[in-house]
Amino acid sequence: MNESAKEQARMLVDKLGLKGPPVPVEKLAKALGVRIEYTPFDDELSGMAFLRDGKPIIGVNSKHHPNRQRFTIAHELGHIVLHRSHLENAVLIDKSKNFIARDPTSAQGIDPLEIQANAFASELLLPARLVRQVLSESAGDLHDDDYLIRLAQRFRVSLTAFQIRLEQI
Repeated sequence: MNESAKEQARMLVDKLGLKGPPVPVEKLAKALGVRIEYTPFDDELSGMAFLRDGKPIIGVNSKHHPNRQRFTIAHELGHIVLHRSHLENAVLIDKSKNFIARDPTSAQGIDPLEIQANAFASELLLPARLVRQVLSESAGDLHDDDYLIRLAQRFRVSLTAFQIRLEQI
């Protein structure tokens, strides 16, 4: 299932025809008909995907760092692309909003939908092809934090996200 999520993300990145990082997630969301709304949520809530009058919306915590917001957009885009039927049948907040509710399982990283959305987001923000390309273009030591920070900045992701992705590739 995670491989399918990654493949969906790869297809979207390929359609963009990117020559290098960063992946323009906001532009991609807009191209897919998804509206992004920035709102100051509680610190623990990064974002949510929901439908308003049948149209997909991503709510993003405006108080979070821009790199975190990019991951949130990519993650929630994963829910919209991969789990649209879950959004359509999700918890009804009011007459015009449906969303996938976060619960303690979501935060533990064991919920299959969350794992898939994370796999999608990781592949979308850090496509293996572009990561390999950047690594081959820039000679550096993968044990040098300054070098890794520079690479993470090129992708507009956190150092931690970049390091996790390197382990996967």
